[in-house]
Amino acid sequence: MDNFQAIALAIIEGITEFLPVSSTGHMAIASAFFNIEDDAFTKLFEIVIQLGAILSVVFIYWKKFLNFRHFSFYTKLIIAIIPALVFGAGLKKHIDRVLENPLFISIVLLVGGVILLFVDKWFKEGEINSEKEITHKKAFIVGLYQVLAVAFPGLSRSAATIIGGMQQKLTRSAAAEFSFFLAVPTMMAATAKSLLDIWQDHPEVLNMEGIHYLLLGSIIAFLVAFVAVRFFIQYLKTNGFKWFGVYRIILGVVLITLILTGKL
Repeated sequence: MDNFQAIALAIIEGITEFLPVSSTGHMAIASAFFNIEDDAFTKLFEIVIQLGAILSVVFIYWKKFLNFRHFSFYTKLIIAIIPALVFGAGLKKHIDRVLENPLFISIVLLVGGVILLFVDKWFKEGEINSEKEITHKKAFIVGLYQVLAVAFPGLSRSAATIIGGMQQKLTRSAAAEFSFFLAVPTMMAATAKSLLDIWQDHPEVLNMEGIHYLLLGSIIAFLVAFVAVRFFIQYLKTNGFKWFGVYRIILGVVLITLILTGKL
């Protein structure tokens, strides 16, 4: 990995982490496109910069995350993350296998795009406008939707949890915000597990050069994600998911064609 590749991946991560277009899918395809070796450090890099992007949410909503008097906020996130932790551990081998299959990810991107074309028709504008109105039961159900993204890399964690929120009567913007909140403990857990695995199996990757790339990528992903989150929330207040669906379908078709013709 070089500086250009690190910056490119960080920008892609920052843009796609919170949009319903699958950051995992984009990162896998980008790594293949840039011929980045799929080694232990690359996997660590992708996880760490993802955490950098996630921390932009903590920065934007710091009053929410640091309001310790509103303890139910934390209990909702804990309840919502349980399904992903349980199924994520059980599906680890499946996930690792799928992440090495760009064709599968591209197909999921395409199918997810078709789903997004109809989401606004399936779920009319909800009646729950803020996290405080979300019950623990609803939080758990949204967490179950997150399992779909764990089982099908390329589906998009953001898309799955936002759809789950809308199915539970949240407005588009409220569902998006809760999806952002849920991403924080989810990715912190994933990062901690990945760092532990790397430290045990490949401690040599945590050298000065590696730390340089991790810091560079994390900072860029943080800054880009900050802008993306602001944009997405404002966009959803007056728009739906149709154009995200169209984008995913076009991208999926292009990628499948390139893969089947041996050009990617």
